[in-house]
Amino acid sequence: MSPHILILGGTTEARELAAALASRPGWRVTTSLAGRVTRPGKVAGEVRIGGFGGAEGLADWLREEQADALVDATHPFARAITAHAARASAATGVPCVVLRRPGWQPGPGDRWHPVDSLDVAAQLLPSLGRRVFLTTGRMELAAFAHLTELHFVVRSVELPEPPMPPRTEVLLARGPFTVTDESALLHDHRIDVLVTKDSGGAATSAKLTAARQLSLPVVVVRRPPLPDGVTAVPDVAGVQRWLDLLNPR
Repeated sequence: MSPHILILGGTTEARELAAALASRPGWRVTTSLAGRVTRPGKVAGEVRIGGFGGAEGLADWLREEQADALVDATHPFARAITAHAARASAATGVPCVVLRRPGWQPGPGDRWHPVDSLDVAAQLLPSLGRRVFLTTGRMELAAFAHLTELHFVVRSVELPEPPMPPRTEVLLARGPFTVTDESALLHDHRIDVLVTKDSGGAATSAKLTAARQLSLPVVVVRRPPLPDGVTAVPDVAGVQRWLDLLNPR
């Protein structure tokens, strides 16, 4: 019987995985997108938009659609959906794997300040600079809204949602970005400090290189831990090997 794979998507790796699996004869691939971006990129296979209604709703969907495997390929900071996927897998017996690209690592010359949350990042900022390049996502600016004396440059694919700092300049752009682009942005906006999440991957890593070259401090928010007992792989090939063990030919 042809396997049905549900991918919890929204990342570059999720699209790459959907394309690879959809090309397999007889395989059914469904990618679920949260719907927070109004114009997501093209995705191979079937696509569903919107949430499931928590872990219980996801479990119901897995049963109703007779899914054979669940791949969590969401953003490394999508803590809630990752927890829901783990619970739905346990409730239904549908095997689950988490696709997580490796995190970034500091190199020689980096001035990183690792923190465990956005709130701690906000506490640290006034001691590091007055003009901040904030790249933590358009929906999580509330942690910085009280910093009324700092100037923020926020880059986002779509317009951010309030609350946000009163002195906020929004740049609408989609990666990947080059080191030349990032260096020009940091220079033109007279940035003192960069704030980012440890998203990993190459699409947005150029800002770290540019910050290193300019000797700028970087506040890096660490990733949340994965749920206990969850299997994680670092790339699309790893997911395919995992699925092949579940569905030997």
